[in-house]
Amino acid sequence: MSLFSWQERPSAALQEAGVIGPDERLPWPQTTAMGLQHVVAMFGATVLAPILMGFDPNLAILMSGIGTLIFYFITGGKVPSYLGSSFAFIGVVIAATGYAGSGPNTNIGVALGAIIACGLLYTLIGVAVQAVGTGWIERFMPPVVTGSVVAVIGLNLASIPIKNMAASNFDSWMQAVTFISVALVAVFARGMVQRLLILVGLALATVIYLVLTNGMGFGKPMDFAGIANAAWLGWPKFTAPVFEGNAMLLIAPVALILVAENLGHIKAVTAMTGRNLDPYIGRAFIGDGIATMVSGSAGGTGVTTYAENIGVMAATRIYSTAVFVVAACVALVLGFSPKFGALIQAIPLPVMGGVSIVVFGLIAIAGAKIWVDNKVDFTDPVNLLTAAITLVLGTGDFTLKFGSFALGGIGTATFGAVLLHALLRRRS
Repeated sequence: MSLFSWQERPSAALQEAGVIGPDERLPWPQTTAMGLQHVVAMFGATVLAPILMGFDPNLAILMSGIGTLIFYFITGGKVPSYLGSSFAFIGVVIAATGYAGSGPNTNIGVALGAIIACGLLYTLIGVAVQAVGTGWIERFMPPVVTGSVVAVIGLNLASIPIKNMAASNFDSWMQAVTFISVALVAVFARGMVQRLLILVGLALATVIYLVLTNGMGFGKPMDFAGIANAAWLGWPKFTAPVFEGNAMLLIAPVALILVAENLGHIKAVTAMTGRNLDPYIGRAFIGDGIATMVSGSAGGTGVTTYAENIGVMAATRIYSTAVFVVAACVALVLGFSPKFGALIQAIPLPVMGGVSIVVFGLIAIAGAKIWVDNKVDFTDPVNLLTAAITLVLGTGDFTLKFGSFALGGIGTATFGAVLLHALLRRRS
């Protein structure tokens, strides 16, 4: 199987009901609707990560669409994934640039050069996997490790909506209204409405919020002035990279975290679809690595396959890669539309927080599903302690510092899971 043989992909077979596989698709109207839902699912994190690093959110959206299309073509349309801004870069980018936490990052070029170096390292790992197979990675990252890493990502991100998206008691109640709305749609709705549970639940909760705030005076009212004043079309802010040695040494090792994330995501999709995606792991790493380099070269964040969208697939049972092509094309258009950015920013923060609670929870469950589907034996103390310690490291955001370098919760959990399992399995 050649590396760039995306012509291997047959035309997606039309399927109108049941589980939709990667090489199948719904009718185009439903496929488009599902693509929009995936845009909503990725939007919060894809925008939040650049904001936390001082990057341009609209450019991050644009590069997520470009990156997803790069990934699609390099994997031959076989791996259903969306590429969005990676949270694994936040800590090291802040450390490398000295970002103060608000406004544009004035030292962004240094981070961009290092992000490109990270993408190059990631790509080289993918080339090695493509050449010699995944056995050496799977020895270090068996299901107990990958399941733990995937679960930790969801649990680590959980603090974002809980702590940062509810400024008052009313906001907390609106988060509850939102995730209950999504859950009710998922359980009691039928047909396409049920499959659009994230979009429908978000819309329903937004209407409730509008009535309670603008209509009845509870909480912070929705402000539509930004939507009215924003231009329909506009260029995002492109920035040139600067290659600086210390920053590259600090940020390039994030590639190892991305490898673990991507491997875990592919294992999760394999478990959900019943399709063996192992032959495409190397190509997935290469696609993600090249997408990260392209994003960094234009001023965007490093990207990764998104567990948020895997959560949506788990809820909808639609794994069609055609959906992600639609989502990517929508992101390309939206990346050039300040009007859309203003529309999304008008969605109440607690409503986005409630949706995030659902999606991040689905990520954590996807990690647990890897354990279940691979029949991980937790009576074995190696597996038990690897998973137990990893979960607490990531959920508690355990941080280790090496001089000016800080390895945060997801990083310590990822490396901890790999190293701890390698150490413990050497028992006699």
